[in-house]
Amino acid sequence: MMAVHPKGKSGIYWYDFRFAGQRHQGSTKTTSRTVALRAEEQRRRELEAGYNNIRQVRKNRVRILEEIINEYLEGYRVRYRSASFAEYALGHVSRLLGRSMAVDINEAAVLRYQEDRLREKAAPKSINEEVRFLLKMIGSPAGDLIRSSLKEKKLLKLALPKRIGKAFDSEESQSLEAKAKKSRSPHMYAAYMLARNGGLRDTEIKTLKWPQIDFEARTVKVGRAKTKAGENRIVPLNDEVYEALAKHREWHIKKFGEIQEEWYVFPWGRPYPSDPTQHITSFKTAWKTVKKNADVKGRWHDNRHTLITELAEAGAGDETIMQIAGHIDHQMLTHYSHIRIKAKREALAAVAARRRELSGSSGGSALGATPSR
Repeated sequence: MMAVHPKGKSGIYWYDFRFAGQRHQGSTKTTSRTVALRAEEQRRRELEAGYNNIRQVRKNRVRILEEIINEYLEGYRVRYRSASFAEYALGHVSRLLGRSMAVDINEAAVLRYQEDRLREKAAPKSINEEVRFLLKMIGSPAGDLIRSSLKEKKLLKLALPKRIGKAFDSEESQSLEAKAKKSRSPHMYAAYMLARNGGLRDTEIKTLKWPQIDFEARTVKVGRAKTKAGENRIVPLNDEVYEALAKHREWHIKKFGEIQEEWYVFPWGRPYPSDPTQHITSFKTAWKTVKKNADVKGRWHDNRHTLITELAEAGAGDETIMQIAGHIDHQMLTHYSHIRIKAKREALAAVAARRRELSGSSGGSALGATPSR
């Protein structure tokens, strides 16, 4: 039975009916009863289209997102140790779209969500992750169709800012190293030295196993990397990182009684390492404390950036940098080439200044003298 009625002084018709055990109300945005009845009929068809899918999809399509999200997070917490990121991302989705039904989420709704979050000054990277979760909550095939369509229109992901990062100066690096050495975390100093002196990424360090470190040859073989180009690369260990890893190995043996091939260099455990068969999930807490104590601002990844910058300043070529650090995109290589030019310019300027100094002290007859023709 059709059910529309005018509401308020505006005379705009609203529909009001029950479907699949739920009450559905909404504005038809018209003062015409005939048009309103057609709008209600269209709304019923949309609901039926979602309802007449496969059983699980049908069930989710006519449920509000808030219910789907809560159910998803319950399972997520069981499967994973930490659900903080999923809770954070889905918290925003629930806040803005939680009362909407999955069947109501379309391309326009996703684009509006992106715009609403941008107005809230949310980072594009965070919004992209939230949209990924949102489309997952909608389920197949609707979520897949929206994803595919937006991707084709190049609207699925917001553009990320092109951030190279910062390089710590020598004073900052020395302060960070000193505080990392005093960290309460038994992992922090060795992990910091691998990033600072080996250029290893966060994941490459966390997933490192003992057989990948050759103490005799003083090298580390990178396993899981960001790209295929970065995997299996061999990075030499300078004295500083070698000594840090040697001390970490002593701690590991004292803690667990031995070292087995399948054990991780940085074992998991809360509040202290307890399971070497699993790797640590994050250095974030310990790193935050180190930065605070050192009174230095920056990301963990900036340790890697600092090493690469120093290599560029020392005149290392692109191939050498890539062999040590793994894949580096074109933008970063261009940035490092600018650093090399700057370093060379400063070196040549210093030579010229030295010549002028010698010339002045020898009455114009030394290096700076004009040669006779």
